[in-house]
Amino acid sequence: MKKVVIADHHPLTANGVEVLLKSTNEYLVVGKVGRGPEIESCLQKEGPDILILEINIPNITVFQTLKKIREEFPRTRIAIFSTHPEEIYALRSIKSGAAGYISKTATKEVFLQAIKRIALGGVYLDEKLALALNSNSINDKSLVGSYKKLSSREIEVLNLLSSGKRNKDISVLLEINEKTVSTYKTRLLKKLNANSLAELLNQARMFQF
Repeated sequence: MKKVVIADHHPLTANGVEVLLKSTNEYLVVGKVGRGPEIESCLQKEGPDILILEINIPNITVFQTLKKIREEFPRTRIAIFSTHPEEIYALRSIKSGAAGYISKTATKEVFLQAIKRIALGGVYLDEKLALALNSNSINDKSLVGSYKKLSSREIEVLNLLSSGKRNKDISVLLEINEKTVSTYKTRLLKKLNANSLAELLNQARMFQF
């Protein structure tokens, strides 16, 4: 039986995932956490086979956290479970150490298939997304196409800005200075063809459900 930790700040979601996993008799949920700082201590204590992680769990920067978990807990497989658009976050999540990216709009059957694949050592991506990522998306001129060209750190900065964080807050969370944060904001404005910070944040919120 595979041991699972669920990191999600929505109790109903976490409880629902636990019930779904228990129904298979293949998984044992050994921990549920709702904030970033609790993840590491739970992983150290329980040594799970799988971590199911929500991107927006408070007090983490997701790509940085993924890399850290992969380094410190190499045998724990990470499944991202989120409402964020797959075409924007999935590939970078995989590159940062996740073994799969599952949308919260997925059916129960798809969710369980994805977790099983991850548990067996495979990598899970939605088939349509996998095909899209293999296409010539570099020529995509849409807003989604522009987001695909952002670096992992640029996405982190944008996500923090859209959640109301100030430059000072972001510099502390990402362990960079405020001048560097301002540089990232300038790059984001240019890459996303936004004329102001307000327009930039409005665009960002289009991709958060």
